[in-house]
Formats: sequence, C-alpha cells, structure tokens
Amino acid sequence: MLIIGIAGGTGSGKTTVVKKIIESLPKDEVTVIPQDCYYNDNSHIPLEERLKMNYDEPAAIEWSLLCRHLEDLKDGKSVARPSYDFVTCSRLGETVELGPRDVVVVEGILVLTDKQLRDMMDVKVFVDADADERLIRVIERDCIERGRTPQMVIDRYQETLKPMHELYIEPSKRYADLIIPQGGHNNVAIMLLTDYIRSLLSTGVNHGRAL
Repeated sequence: MLIIGIAGGTGSGKTTVVKKIIESLPKDEVTVIPQDCYYNDNSHIPLEERLKMNYDEPAAIEWSLLCRHLEDLKDGKSVARPSYDFVTCSRLGETVELGPRDVVVVEGILVLTDKQLRDMMDVKVFVDADADERLIRVIERDCIERGRTPQMVIDRYQETLKPMHELYIEPSKRYADLIIPQGGHNNVAIMLLTDYIRSLLSTGVNHGRAL
C-alpha cells in the first residue's frame, strides 16, 4: 500500500490534485482520507465557543486516531472514518467505512506537520498557490458551503488563517518530496506525480518492500 500525503494552504487546490490522481488510476484503487474529518471532538463545547476556536493549528487534529486508522488499513483492516460538520464545528455520530486500497491519499493543510504521520508517507506533496488566489477560493467555498459571509471569511483569514499558514503550513513545505506550484492548474507536475505513483504500483515496490 502506498500512502500519499498532500498538504498546502487552504484554497491552494489540493482537492483538484487529489481528483486528478483518482482519475489517473484504475477505479476503486484509491482511498482518500481528509484530515478535516479528524478534528478533535468538541461537541461537548457550546457552539458559540466552538465557532471561535482555532482549527488551523496541529493541536486541533486527533493525529493519534488518524495514524491508527492508517496502520489498520496497512494491515488490511477496514476503518470507521469520522465525519465532521463545518457548520456546527463538531464531529458527527455517523462514520464512513473505508477499506484498504493500493493507494491511500491523506489530504489536508497540516498533514506534513505531524512527524508520526509524515513518517508513514511514501510520497509527500505540497500544493502551492498565490495567497490572493487562495483567499478568493476560501471566500467562495465558505460562503457557499459553510454559511459564512464574505466579511466573516476575511476576518477569519486575517485573524487565524494567514498567521497559522505562516507559522505551520508554509514551513511544512520543506518536508515535501514534490512541490506543485500554481495549485491544481499545474497539469505537468500532476502528471509527473501520477506517473510516479503508477510506476511504483506497477513494479510492486514501496520503499524497497513488496506492496
């Protein structure tokens, strides 16, 4: 099993890169695990307080559960992936069953910041994009999908997203094996990445071990 980590700032185009990886490989060969599903369970905290919490720092993620699920998938076991509601900022009671696949993609802004998770990855990717482009995408997404106003998004960007990006996300770029500039628009870099993944799968080699 190959574990591919895909990091990058909010709105950088990570989802587009993941989609193109899935499209380039045989059907049902890829399992995607979004980091966002593993936010700590804060359902016991009042909504007003949850809305003010910082969700862009490593401490917001339950890394131990994410790593344990990856270990189970590597052992051929299915896992119950948590579900998360961005409107109420809380973990839901429902889970999603994921089975082991040849390729597991772990995607999220902070996935290269955790050493234990990073050490489990076979390929580490950082999707880069201009800050203005990322902000525009975040405004569009949060207003449409998360019920926020443009001003709410801008305030959050200035107070949390931008400083956390500079403190945690941007520095994690140094751990990447491949940096994809221009986000999901860089078809050449994405093609090189998918070709490399296919070559590893075809040779059955994973860091010198049989898949």
